Amino acid sequence: MSNLNSTPAGERIHIGLFGRRNAGKSSLINALTGQKLAVVADVPGTTTDPVLKAMELLPLGPVLMMDTAGIDDTGELGALRVQKSLQMLNKTDIAIVVIDSSAGITEEDKKLLQRIRDKELSCVVVFTKADLAKKGSASGETPSKDPCTQKVSTDAIPAFLPQITVSAETGENIRELKELLAHLAPQKKAPYPICSDLIRPGDTILLVTPIDSAAPKGRLILPQQQTIRDIIDTGASAIVTQENNVTHALANLKTSPAMVITDSQAFGKVNQSVPKEINLTSFSILMARHKGNLEQAVLGVAALKTLKDGDHILISEGCTHHRQCGDIGTEKLPKWIRAFTGKDYKMSWTSGTEFPTDLTPYRLIIHCGGCMLNEREMQYRYRCAADQHIPMTNYGLCIAYTHGILKRSLSVFPRLAEKL
Repeated sequence: MSNLNSTPAGERIHIGLFGRRNAGKSSLINALTGQKLAVVADVPGTTTDPVLKAMELLPLGPVLMMDTAGIDDTGELGALRVQKSLQMLNKTDIAIVVIDSSAGITEEDKKLLQRIRDKELSCVVVFTKADLAKKGSASGETPSKDPCTQKVSTDAIPAFLPQITVSAETGENIRELKELLAHLAPQKKAPYPICSDLIRPGDTILLVTPIDSAAPKGRLILPQQQTIRDIIDTGASAIVTQENNVTHALANLKTSPAMVITDSQAFGKVNQSVPKEINLTSFSILMARHKGNLEQAVLGVAALKTLKDGDHILISEGCTHHRQCGDIGTEKLPKWIRAFTGKDYKMSWTSGTEFPTDLTPYRLIIHCGGCMLNEREMQYRYRCAADQHIPMTNYGLCIAYTHGILKRSLSVFPRLAEKL
């Protein structure tokens, strides 16, 4: 399947495999996918970093499979691997807790199940290596157990959690596990579409897409692709241009566009080119609504009025692109913020799966639109900020605010605009 035509990772069901070292997570993910995605060995701790693979898993459909390091890893590096594994819960739609049948349920498994329960995740408990357990039983041998691990009763598994015993070696119950995963899958319906509910069939929408040095060669970035598809599916027309051609594009249209959607970094220039009676917003703002975080982000941007010299701002991105000269997160955004407020701040940056658990050192968090992150992870990040009383906003709103056009950028959302 072409990468250009595949379902974006952020829109896929995220299935995470969690458990102790050598419990059979990597063998299970290979059996589920029918591919050798993960390295399998008898040595505990073979998987050191999460392994992610976008694929089709029938009868479920497009998914992102995530294999993780053991939750019982040891040492300084082991503790970091465990932390990374547990962070993957924040983006997990369905958690598979993998338990070695011969070792039984351990205290680590029990704590993991409690953590999953606290996060209200869909979960299935999978007992692996059924073939080895049967061999041991037939020969009269006692299955080997880790002498360092204290076992607990199977009562540690809540009665409402589904359980299944499988063998990655023989394929026993692998098909049944796939069907169970399909049954457990949450309905992937975002809080809002990107823009289809804001427009009508026959409307013309003008999209402004700057092509800078960081843009991927030969294609548009993901939010632009998704917005175009949403517009077309509505029966409307999408006209795409760069920021230097906005005036020319508007002049060539017989009727004014129902809306102009711009890349946030071109907000200032596009605002000057688009007549005030035409609705103007950005891809970033639409993505925040699509993920269910727009209202919190709108309220969070007002923190820029209260920040003082030396306050700490966290700028976070969901992707891990190579930063180049003129990067929006590390160069343009800090410059616009300092110019608008006249104050000097301490700034830190994170990208990809990195997002601090402790947010209290920061006075404001500014996040990208999150097109590469799924709905669950974006809502988790905003919830973390709210729980710790740290205002959080996003790129589009922050840029609109510093350019004095925040209210206009929310004109398509009158209820939110009234809060300003």
